[in-house]
Amino acid sequence: MNKPLVIAVASGKGGTGKTTFATNLAVAMAEAGDPTVYVDCDVEEPNGHIFLRPTITDSLEVSIPVPVVDENRCTLCGACGPACRYSAIAVLPNKVLTFPKLCHGCGGCALACTPGAIREVPRITGKVEIGVSGRLGFVQGRLDVGEAMAPPVIRAALGAAAKGRTLVIDAPPGTSCPTIESVRAADVVLLVAEPTPFGLNDLKLAVAMLRALGLPFGVAINRAGIGDDAVSSYCASERIPVLVEIPNDREIARAYSRGELAVVALPHLRQSFLALRDRLAELALTAKPQVAKRPVVFAPVATPTHDPSEENLPRGSSDAARELVVISGKGGTGKTSILASFFALADKAAVADCDVDAADLHLVLDPTVRARQPFSGGSTAVIDAKRCTGCGVCAARCRFDAVRAPVDAGVTSYDIDALFCEGCGVCVDVCPERAVTLMPTINGEWRISDTRRGPMVDARLGIAQENSGKLVSLVRREAQAVARSQRRDFLLGDGSPGIGCPVIASITGASLVLVVTEPTLSGLHDLGRVAELCRQLHVKACVCINKADLNPEIASAIEADAGRRGIPVLGRIPYDDSVTRAQMKRVAVVEDGDGPVAAEIRALWERVKTAMEGA
Repeated sequence: MNKPLVIAVASGKGGTGKTTFATNLAVAMAEAGDPTVYVDCDVEEPNGHIFLRPTITDSLEVSIPVPVVDENRCTLCGACGPACRYSAIAVLPNKVLTFPKLCHGCGGCALACTPGAIREVPRITGKVEIGVSGRLGFVQGRLDVGEAMAPPVIRAALGAAAKGRTLVIDAPPGTSCPTIESVRAADVVLLVAEPTPFGLNDLKLAVAMLRALGLPFGVAINRAGIGDDAVSSYCASERIPVLVEIPNDREIARAYSRGELAVVALPHLRQSFLALRDRLAELALTAKPQVAKRPVVFAPVATPTHDPSEENLPRGSSDAARELVVISGKGGTGKTSILASFFALADKAAVADCDVDAADLHLVLDPTVRARQPFSGGSTAVIDAKRCTGCGVCAARCRFDAVRAPVDAGVTSYDIDALFCEGCGVCVDVCPERAVTLMPTINGEWRISDTRRGPMVDARLGIAQENSGKLVSLVRREAQAVARSQRRDFLLGDGSPGIGCPVIASITGASLVLVVTEPTLSGLHDLGRVAELCRQLHVKACVCINKADLNPEIASAIEADAGRRGIPVLGRIPYDDSVTRAQMKRVAVVEDGDGPVAAEIRALWERVKTAMEGA
């Protein structure tokens, strides 16, 4: 390769093999003589270091600017309160309060404070580590546990990568803001997918995201042979190039569990990754320029006042149902399959799919939608081209690179890139011509459905939308209302993976959290961060080890680590293809037979119920 490229490796959901592809591709390129840097932007659960074992040579703290009020200068004029669109600052009759964890660092409050009583100080939210792994450069971002916003850490990680070298970016899974931040500057994107209904569903979401960005991309099919040809057929119909297929091989899974690179454990795969490098380079050079499709749907002026959860439902007990939320440090551990089986086993339960970025539970439950509502949780700035004089003040003040300068000759008006606008309103406040307006936007949709096992509430966040935490909270609230109305004993939640905003919203206040992990070094690492989050939020947690016999030694290490944290391990589910077979049939594992996996899930459900009674 002559020209250094920026290659992003992404997926619609975690667990598809994204990090496996990113690390092995980066190592194969570096050892072939390409100056290459691996950049781990999956900052909620960075795992690349487990396989690359880098020597860290430098570490940088990442912070966002948050306001501090000088009470001696503050006149209590109240201008700072309305200037903050995130409710991170509140003006009381005799004091101004700030809430740093809600602050996005836009600087709007300081701009509004004419007495100059507000200054900004850095608040640490994570760090970036820089090092080397053999010939490969290494950069990783790490979001602090308990912090909600990943994009500032991602920006810092990308900024720390050496210029003039090919970058292999390990992007976060999904289609929301962290993923957009990671891939926006890529020359080409590799989407990793598995040939299952879950894989196809998540691939379609990722494709929509990249088409909205106008980026060239191709697909890698991992674990080829475990499912059907639906992913290949979809790619053919959409004219998406399939760049490589890696077969389903238990030896690759075992190498992954030990933290070994596939190109080291199975050297014959090295040539496959070098061929992938060449195809990505060719795709970056030959792909036709795509026009970014970034539609913005604005919310109606009048918000509907009726609540679908109250329609045609019998009035029941006002007591809240006991709430179990199933989560994982990263996607792909089997949490949705286990949750679906629990729903099939529970006598009287409702279910909430809180994984709003890439919801999959509907693929198993086949819901019949009976009520749906748009979700409006944020705003987007809009510039009136007739009033804009092109002074550029808005662009100078925007800290999120959302204001675009005019590029056409004779055009003076700036405009807003809706994918990067955070709705802070600073551009509105500083525009001397009052040419900018904040408009409420539709950020997604939530639904109430009937399934063969009971009621379900789920949602889908729009591509690159903010406010996933607000939508998760809405889903949980509406599901609890449905559970009460239909006198359901349990509310079962399919939580978001990771440790950021969506998972915080998924588990706060739950009766019990079940963390599903796998016996891999990645699983052990991710469990530690999720366990710390549960501790900070004072949520009772327990653990299930899926595919426990894949690596018994690491399974034992997970049990020991959980024991030190005071977290009980309630289940060890064996490695078996029955889970994939159930996915292909779109049923829960316990609905598809009585094999060892189904038997262990049934036993696990009984243990979980007992744990919930003591919660």
